[in-house]
Amino acid sequence: MSFKIAIIGAGSVGFTKKLFTDILCVPEFRDIEFALTDISEHNLEMIKAIVDRVVEANKLPTRVTATTDRRKALEGARYVISCVRVGGLEAYADDIRIPLKYGIDQCVGDTICAGGILYGQRNIPVILDFCKDIREVAEPGAKFLNYANPMAMNTWAAIEYGKVDTVGLCHGVQHGAEQIAEVLGAKSVRELDYICSGINHQTWFIDLRLNGRKIGKDELVAAFEAHPVYSQQEKLRIDVLKRFGVYSTESNGHLSEYLPWYRKRPEEITRWIDMSDWIHGETGGYLRHSTETRNWFETEFPQFLESASKPIDPAKRSNEHASHILEGLETNRVYRGHFNVKNNGVITNLPSDAIIESPGFVDRFGINMVSGVTLPEACAATCIASINVQRMSVHAAISGDIDLLKLAVLHDPLVGAVSTPEEVWQMVDEMVVAQARWLPQYADAVPAAKERLSKSKVQTRDWAGAARRNVRSIEELRAEKAALKQAV
Repeated sequence: MSFKIAIIGAGSVGFTKKLFTDILCVPEFRDIEFALTDISEHNLEMIKAIVDRVVEANKLPTRVTATTDRRKALEGARYVISCVRVGGLEAYADDIRIPLKYGIDQCVGDTICAGGILYGQRNIPVILDFCKDIREVAEPGAKFLNYANPMAMNTWAAIEYGKVDTVGLCHGVQHGAEQIAEVLGAKSVRELDYICSGINHQTWFIDLRLNGRKIGKDELVAAFEAHPVYSQQEKLRIDVLKRFGVYSTESNGHLSEYLPWYRKRPEEITRWIDMSDWIHGETGGYLRHSTETRNWFETEFPQFLESASKPIDPAKRSNEHASHILEGLETNRVYRGHFNVKNNGVITNLPSDAIIESPGFVDRFGINMVSGVTLPEACAATCIASINVQRMSVHAAISGDIDLLKLAVLHDPLVGAVSTPEEVWQMVDEMVVAQARWLPQYADAVPAAKERLSKSKVQTRDWAGAARRNVRSIEELRAEKAALKQAV
């Protein structure tokens, strides 16, 4: 069996190595071709050396190429996997820093909220470029597997405007299931059977069965509250479980910024946040983590090479969906997972055009979603609020309509709980001006935005956020990034 897989953003060294070895765990895939592409030639050289070592150590016929020419990498590809972050840490710093001036305290800022919406504005033009190349030079009918955030917006744009067969992939469901299995005392997550449905990063475990026995809300609440670690790390998540009756897939920090209730008052935020790790709700936590570990693959490169010299162990294949989807499509071995696709009635009480995350099965006939799922009303209401923001955000990114972009941000649940319309209008102007180099669709809007900013009377706040793990500010992190870039 031979076909070609292209990985865009392959310079994400650790993740690319995981995808690569996962795929080669499938015996029928040993003779395929990988084409790696990235804008960083240096990172490409590192990942190429690592995967070449894997191929050599396992005596495989697998072919690997690496190029900064994306179109060349996509030529003849049957599958295209994307894990890109447009604008890198420099743009990401603005996603966190600027909203903080207006009282919007984000932990991650890559899905919705002010940061996630602007992230989508940067990504969508690039996603459409990917789709154009896929249509023109990839194998006819090629499938696009998107791992990049904001998941729903990227997938929405690729399907509706890119006209490419696209599925969005995330591991939040798997991680949530592992937590639930642990608190219930299961020996393995395999003992847990579940239906999880909603939208990416707001997916809900609406049916849980442990060894065939149905698990109800009260038992699950008691299990989480009795757990010595999760009872402290997931306080907000447990509170939502108590009120909604179902558990969310997303971490304490992620979930906190999609809702209008927990991060809107500085004096309240720390009540719900655990500071043992960034993912539990630290202000700008993922930006800090990403900045401080930006060169981890450089220092650990020798270890990567050493591990690449070992035989591939199928028992260590990860639960990332990509390899399992390809296996189902190519070998007809059925795989059950949770996938981001256009709703089209799969979830009965969410809009048809939304990108939903829900159970499906994969075989040679494709990705077949389980239809007729109905969410609890509170879950549906929360998802719909985000879907409306996502829809406006995608349409703004396509049209370059800055007024529609401002309306999308205004309707974001957390932004609306914290900021006035005047603050939102100024904040969006400031973010568009700061990120203009990555926002070509707004080029005509930037001069007027600059003019408005020069005359603005809206007061901003000198505020580093309510939940901060260390004293370094976002400005200091940005300065470090700039210094590193200059040194390189």
